[in-house]
Amino acid sequence: MLLSFDPLQDGPGLELVDHVEGRQCLLRTPTPVELSEVSSDEFYFPVDRGVSFEAESIVLPHRMAVLVRNSLGFQVQELTKGESQVLPTDRYTIDLTAPVKLYLVVEAPLAVDVTADEVRLDFGAPTEVLLGARSYHKKPAATITTTADPMDVMAAVSALGSALKTTSPERSYPTLRGHPPTIELGDELHIPATLERPDTGVTIEVPAELRHIFVVSPLAYYLGAEVTWGPAPRLVTDTGFEHDLDDPARGFEGEVERVLKQVFFLDCLTRTEGFYPVDLHERNAVEASLDLDFEALYEASLSEQLEAYLQVPYAVIEPELPEWKLTAHVTMTPQNVEVLPFIINDLAVVRSPSRVGVGAAAVSTVTEEFVRSPGDFTRSSATDARSTAESAPTPAIVRPEQADSLEQAWVGEGAPVGASKAMIEAYRNRLERTPTDGDIDITVICNDAAMNDERDIVDDIYGSREELPFDVLVHRELTVDELRAVLEEDCNFLHYIGHIDERGFECVDGFLDAATLEHTGVEAFLLNACTSYQQGMELIRAGSIAGVVTVEDVINSGAERIGSTLAKLLNYGFPFSAALTIAKDESIVGGQYLVLGDGGIDIAQPDSSVPAVGELSIDDTNLLSYYTYPSYEMVLGSLTIPYAGDNSEYFLVGGECGRFELTDAELRAFCEIQTQPIKYNGKLYWTDDDEMRDLFNLAD
Repeated sequence: MLLSFDPLQDGPGLELVDHVEGRQCLLRTPTPVELSEVSSDEFYFPVDRGVSFEAESIVLPHRMAVLVRNSLGFQVQELTKGESQVLPTDRYTIDLTAPVKLYLVVEAPLAVDVTADEVRLDFGAPTEVLLGARSYHKKPAATITTTADPMDVMAAVSALGSALKTTSPERSYPTLRGHPPTIELGDELHIPATLERPDTGVTIEVPAELRHIFVVSPLAYYLGAEVTWGPAPRLVTDTGFEHDLDDPARGFEGEVERVLKQVFFLDCLTRTEGFYPVDLHERNAVEASLDLDFEALYEASLSEQLEAYLQVPYAVIEPELPEWKLTAHVTMTPQNVEVLPFIINDLAVVRSPSRVGVGAAAVSTVTEEFVRSPGDFTRSSATDARSTAESAPTPAIVRPEQADSLEQAWVGEGAPVGASKAMIEAYRNRLERTPTDGDIDITVICNDAAMNDERDIVDDIYGSREELPFDVLVHRELTVDELRAVLEEDCNFLHYIGHIDERGFECVDGFLDAATLEHTGVEAFLLNACTSYQQGMELIRAGSIAGVVTVEDVINSGAERIGSTLAKLLNYGFPFSAALTIAKDESIVGGQYLVLGDGGIDIAQPDSSVPAVGELSIDDTNLLSYYTYPSYEMVLGSLTIPYAGDNSEYFLVGGECGRFELTDAELRAFCEIQTQPIKYNGKLYWTDDDEMRDLFNLAD
């Protein structure tokens, strides 16, 4: 079952669990509840499952804004931190963006109180409550088969827009886009009859070359556009509007990127005229500089919207654009058409690779730090830890051209520097992820007693969040057979500490090569050992979804810093790619680490609506810059409210979301809301660390 509703065991109320995504919501009530199933037709918005129960009040111990809607679904109230409202008797839908999307329907008077860490709803008397929930989990509806012929690939890409749930500006919300159908390379073109591309009146013309088709594929998906042959790249609408997609200054790829970002961003502004009329920071920042009638645009056709949007100078909106989640460097081979739906699901910018091969000396810093720390050792081979003679061979290294995005992915041969390595096997493994019962399973393996410091640190970190059910199992000095058994068991996350060389994982009685595994139950992993790249690749091929590996030798002290930082970031809901991006700055060996597979997955739900890092500078005031990292469900188009000072504006998720001048009291209040990382003077602190509390007098 995708979603389950059960009475709480530690007091009155109920627990909602999304078993596929590992998400949990608690609703506490004054008296025990009895749950009854109700039809999803009882809710104005789509839900996966609904229940009813009786309660006089409900408390949700989660940070979130509250939208109150009338019986037609239109918003009548919006409440954020520090706000309360009393409403007369009516039929209300209470719209909550929790770890699982929630809709509560009541017919009663309604009192709402929103604080920094909980939401309280009071109905004045015992009242029937309908609770509907929708998982953020998205799966493709079907599979398209295409040949390597560019004309067939065009037809396949044209069908990806069938996943859109609307063609209004609300498709900029991630839950209204839908996962594109998967694509397989085969002997003939086959598009299932169930896949119907929306009639948007938009066509994208490109030459019949994979490079052009791959690059326009995210834009075609987002616009529900048909991709057809043309002598030069251009966008054409049924109203006669044309826009060249090969700009003299930006070039073809740069212009496609600009159009995707500009249309998406202006959709986010226009949609505030619809079901979610929120106080959006980005609209407030640029509206005076735009000659756009957002109310009229909301009702206009997509063709009319595009014509208006693309008249806006890019420089006017560029400073307020959210930082894009992903740039994917895709080698233009027919086989890589199979990866497109998964990176398009993130609205990635697609580039043809500009790859630069680099040798080992260009990425290695081990020797330099090793000399400065003579008591340290590498994690290559326990039998001769100071020698790299037994290290696994370094894979071919490539360095993709840097891009203006939070994450980069490499789709092709070689191990990338400064990017994750996307793998079709990992994405397919994610689709096969099945519901799990019980706690989040974390396995820590330490196969060398000399590395016990990292084991002790991460053992304390994992499962430290009292509100989430973690089950942490620690193994020490396993044999080959014992390690094989652990890798074959189902596990949400594996943190391996030890030695790896070309023979595989070093055990007390020999080596285990992951290539000998027929299957692994490990969903995600950190192989914190030297040159663990190849063993990580084998785990992905055996069934894993994502992992962090090394491409060269790493010294123990540096690996320990990376490992402990990653552990805490993952524990608090950061996706793999974002967590590694942050953790790399904590050690000189950070450049030796990369993400394999689907870097967008996580092992736990965030402590707040979206993973975030604060960056603090102190002069006359406390200046806090707030940076968000899109997560598996809170991707591009999602909204967040930084609870900093008296801020009440929503921001688009991705990159910097505002700068706030805070008093000492406001800084303390911000840090007390949740456990999160804060950067100060180039160092990463955590709001629950004694060091940070002492540094900023947070205990006062």
